[in-house]
Amino acid sequence: MLTVVTSPFPGLISQRLKLRQVSPEDANEVFFLRSDKRVMEFLDRQPAKSIEDAQEFIEKLKDLEDKQDAVTWAITLKEDVKLIGTICYWNILKEHYRAEIGYVLHPDFQGKGIMHEALFTVLEYGFKTMHLHSVEANVNPNNHASIKLLERNNFKREGYFRENYYFNGKFLDSAIYSLLVPDYKK
Repeated sequence: MLTVVTSPFPGLISQRLKLRQVSPEDANEVFFLRSDKRVMEFLDRQPAKSIEDAQEFIEKLKDLEDKQDAVTWAITLKEDVKLIGTICYWNILKEHYRAEIGYVLHPDFQGKGIMHEALFTVLEYGFKTMHLHSVEANVNPNNHASIKLLERNNFKREGYFRENYYFNGKFLDSAIYSLLVPDYKK
C-alpha cells in the first residue's frame, strides 16, 4: 500500500545535502525562489509579489502535508540550514501509487549536481518507503536543464501536449516524463 508519512516529517540525508521540512523561517528564501525571474522562467505561474505570498505558500505546503496530499522538502547543504531549493511529491494518486515531482533550485547552486543528488534521494524514498510505482514530471519543453536531469535519472517521455496550458495570454506546451519502479531499479 502507498505510504504517505508527513508526521513526523521524513527528513532525508545524502552525501552533501540535508532535506528537511519547509518552515516559516524559510519565508525569505521561498520568496526569492518564487519571485526570481531565472527560477520562475519555466514554471509558468505568477511570481510571488511579497513576503506574505511566500508565507501563504509555506502555509499551503503544511496544509497539503497535513492532508497527506504532498510532501515538500527544503534542500539545504549539510553544513548550513539555509534553504537553497525545494523538491516535492504532489498530485499524489494513492490508488494508483503515482505522484508528481517538482523542484526548484537557487541559481547560485545550479550546475553543481545538487538537484541530481536531491532527486536521487527523494526518488529512493518514494520507491522504497512510500512504495510508489511511478513518478511523473510535467515539464515546460523549453526547460532543457530539467529534461536533461530527468533523462539522466531514467525518466522517459510519455507524452507531449500541444498548447494544453494557458498562462500569461499564451497557450503553452507540456512534456510529461515518468519513471516506473522497474526503470528506477536499473
